[in-house]
Amino acid sequence: MALNILIAPSGFKESLSVLDVTEAIAEGVRAVLPEARLLKAPLVDGGEGFTEALVQATGGTLHHRIVTGPVGLPVAARFGFLGGAPVRTAVLEMAAAAGLSLVPRDQRNPCLTTSRGVGELILAALDAGAERILLGCGDSGINDGGAGMAQVLGVRLLDESAQEIGAGGAELARLRRIDLSRRDPRLERARIDAAVNWHNQLLGPRGVARIFAPQKGATPEQVTLLEAALENYAAVIRRDLGISVADQAGSGASGGLGAGLFALLDGRLHPRYDIVMQYLEFDQLLSQADLVLTAEGSLDEQTPWGKIPAEVGRRAKRHGLPVIALAGTLGKGAALNLQHGIDAYASIMQRPCSLEEAIAKASRLLTQATEEVIRLVRVGTLLAPRRA
Repeated sequence: MALNILIAPSGFKESLSVLDVTEAIAEGVRAVLPEARLLKAPLVDGGEGFTEALVQATGGTLHHRIVTGPVGLPVAARFGFLGGAPVRTAVLEMAAAAGLSLVPRDQRNPCLTTSRGVGELILAALDAGAERILLGCGDSGINDGGAGMAQVLGVRLLDESAQEIGAGGAELARLRRIDLSRRDPRLERARIDAAVNWHNQLLGPRGVARIFAPQKGATPEQVTLLEAALENYAAVIRRDLGISVADQAGSGASGGLGAGLFALLDGRLHPRYDIVMQYLEFDQLLSQADLVLTAEGSLDEQTPWGKIPAEVGRRAKRHGLPVIALAGTLGKGAALNLQHGIDAYASIMQRPCSLEEAIAKASRLLTQATEEVIRLVRVGTLLAPRRA
C-alpha cells in the first residue's frame, strides 16, 4: 500500500524559501517511493513567507510598496489582503520591511537597525482600507522594541529634552516619555492581531536581547546595552501607559516588536500557530498522513521554543504520527527535540564546507538527504510484514 507522506517544513533562512524546501523534499521522496501520495503544507511561523502563504491559501491579493529598510535604505516590500474574509483584512510580515535578510552582513548592528518600515507597511494597509491587520513576527534584524514602527504611526517617543529619540535599539535608553496624542486615529478602529512566538520574552535570562541580538550581530557589550535599553523602555511604558510588557507573553517577539504592538498600538498578541494553522487546514492534512517530514535550517536547543519542527511534532503526535526532521545543521541540544514530537532527525550536510557552498547547494543536499532517509523508511516497511 502506498504511503501518504505529509511534507510540512519551514524555509531555510537566507537560503531556501519554504516552497523551495517543500519541493526539494518532494523530489527526494519521489526518487525512492514514486508511488507515495504526497501531501504538502509549506509552513510559516510569522517570518518570511507569512504574507504569501496566507494570501495564497485564501485567494487574496498582493500589493507592493517601497519602505524604509532596517538600515535606513529603501527596500521593496509587500502586504496583502485575504480573500473571503468577513472584514477587509490585511496581512503583512515584519520581515518584509525589517528582516535580518535585509541587513548586509557587514552592517549587522541591532543597536542601529530600525522597524520604521513595518510602520510604513501598516500605514499603507490602513490607507488601502484595512479594518483588521494580521501581522507576522519573525526573522527580524532589529532590536528596537517596535519604536520605529510606532513613531511612523504618530506615537511620540521623547527624550529628556522632549525631542524624538533616534533609530535603533540603543536609543531606547534615552526614552523618558511616551505621548500617544498624535497616534493615527484609524488604529482605534482597525484591529491588529500579531502572530508571535509566545515563548519570546522581552527581558530576563531568556530576554530577546540576550538570546537573539548576538544572532543579529551584537557584541557582548552591545547585548548588555540593549538589555538595559529595553528595561528602560519597559519602565517608561509601565509608568506612562500603565501596561506591563516585561512579563507579557510574546512581548520579545521580533526584537521586542511584540511589546511595541501591544503597548503602543493596542495590538493583540497571539501564539503564531493559532493564527497560521487556521488558514492552512493543517490538522485536516495530518488526518490523511502516515508519515510526516519536516525541516528547518538549524535543529538545536532553540527549536522546541516555538519553531516549526517542534510545532509539527506536537500536532502530529495528537494523530499518533511518526515525524522525521531534516536540518541544514544540527546544533547544540538537537536531541532535545526527541522529547517534543520528533522521532528522528538528520542533517543534510555530508561533509564540512563553507557557508557559501552550503547555501549554494542547499536544494540538492536536501533532496539527497531526503532520499537517504526515505530509503531507511522503506527498509522499515519491508521489515514490518515479516514481524506481523
